[in-house]
Amino acid sequence: MHDLVIRGGMVVDGSGAEPTVGDVAIGGDRIVDVGDEVGAARREIDATGLVVTPGWVDTHTHYDAQATWDPQLTPSGWHGVTTVVMGNCGVGFAPAAPDKRDWLVGLMEGVEDIPGAAMTEGIAWEWETFPQYLDALERRSWVADIGAQLPHGALRAYVMGERAESQPVADPADNEAMAHLVTEALRAGALGFSTSRTPLHKSIAGELVPGTHAALDELQAIADAMAVAGHGVFQCAIHHPDVPESFGWMRQVAATTGRPVIFNLNQPDFAPDLWREDLRLLEQAAAEGLPVLAQVSGRPVGILMCWEGSVHPFLGRPSYEALRELAVDDQLARLRDPAVRAAILSEPAEGLSLFLTFVTSTWEKVWPFTGETDYEPDPADSLAAAAARGGVTPDELAYDQMLTGDGTGLLYFPLFNYGQHTLEPLFELHQHPLTRMGLADAGAHCGAICDGGMPTFMISYWTRDRSRGERLPLAHMVRRQTRETAETFGLHDRGLLTPGMRADVNVIDYDRLNVVPPRMAHDLPTGARRYVQPAVGYVATVCAGQVTVEGDEFTGAVPGRLIRGPQSPGR
Repeated sequence: MHDLVIRGGMVVDGSGAEPTVGDVAIGGDRIVDVGDEVGAARREIDATGLVVTPGWVDTHTHYDAQATWDPQLTPSGWHGVTTVVMGNCGVGFAPAAPDKRDWLVGLMEGVEDIPGAAMTEGIAWEWETFPQYLDALERRSWVADIGAQLPHGALRAYVMGERAESQPVADPADNEAMAHLVTEALRAGALGFSTSRTPLHKSIAGELVPGTHAALDELQAIADAMAVAGHGVFQCAIHHPDVPESFGWMRQVAATTGRPVIFNLNQPDFAPDLWREDLRLLEQAAAEGLPVLAQVSGRPVGILMCWEGSVHPFLGRPSYEALRELAVDDQLARLRDPAVRAAILSEPAEGLSLFLTFVTSTWEKVWPFTGETDYEPDPADSLAAAAARGGVTPDELAYDQMLTGDGTGLLYFPLFNYGQHTLEPLFELHQHPLTRMGLADAGAHCGAICDGGMPTFMISYWTRDRSRGERLPLAHMVRRQTRETAETFGLHDRGLLTPGMRADVNVIDYDRLNVVPPRMAHDLPTGARRYVQPAVGYVATVCAGQVTVEGDEFTGAVPGRLIRGPQSPGR
């Protein structure tokens, strides 16, 4: 008798094949049968009229700190994710010399906008080396499995100390030491290595992350170390205009390791067609047998703005800045005062960077975010367009929108992937064989971006709800974030509903599946804030054969464990 049978659902198995109606039988943590009349079970889930898929495999998250205190791994746990990979973009917490712990927190806070106080309070620091970090994780359990990558920033700081920040070029002895630690981490169970080479990534003190300008001999030493270990993905965040010229060293790393080199591909406003050149270079590398891939988002990398957020249009205005240290309720009371409103609206911003000036004043790229959240908004509905029609200023509309809902009103600024006011580039990118689903950044950007629910959005929007363009097939989008992401990171034991594979399964009410409107919560350690966006429509999520979510609520089961290295079917 089986432990669990999910009976009579539309099975979308993760392979890309057309859906079929059938049963999924589970024994222990494995799928034992898929088909008609698979037999009896100790427990059954009636999936009649529902969609049954593998659990989502999200390979671009930032749970490096949160994994040490949150067994539910929200937001991912809300969204049918049964495997996460963290340690992306060169930031993380191991290896960590005791005197660099606060510095690593500041690095993560600056790059990923995770409140430093929450990390300082929440991390227990049971490790120094990367293998010790994995040992600490292995003592924990979650609603999903976790895989970790070795981050360049932490590695460089551990080997070079203070020189990691001030010395762009590592010495030969530094490279040798880093290479040794890379091999050690991969042999201990790291799934890969990550780095960042974009000027957008800075510590809370405004310093570029270590490795931003690392020389090619340093990257080659790391590639050589990966080749010695025999596995691992090389993940990198690259400044978008620099992607074409970076192909030389990415190809070299791919040739040395024989393993995927994956870079973050976004569409910036200033180069809206650059992604086509990126695809051409990807195809050229593939034709030569080099495994270079691009990781792409499923929707715009969108900044959410509210009074409590990290970014909004009234930063830098003196009358607003005078209120910033007030408690939230007191601040809102002052903001509702007509005299305060008039003063703030009359003032220009002072002291903002070029980037913040762009984000807080480019009104044709700002939309109110209300009701059914729209990630492909019409240009005619932007604040610039609405203000022109109404004979008011855009910042008046922004101010009043942010005061709606007792001061919780949201604005939406699509930073990347919406340079031409359409998601058509992403529509094409998600059909390209050399791209991979990613960049949801779950666990990060707590005060500005809320994209951790992207796995749900990929199904609800792209296969069902999109109205401003074509949709994508359900089987394709399921494969994109199950079998395809799993195999890329060497996790060959999951992402597919077939006998012998991991029993990671979603049972979905497809007609009801959706992300709910985001909101600001104070549920991190110390009560620190973050945007949250749960989901509806998950009838059940199963991880390793145990039901972790039922009716969109956690059951209390935490069968997820640390993944150590590549996984083969049956492991």
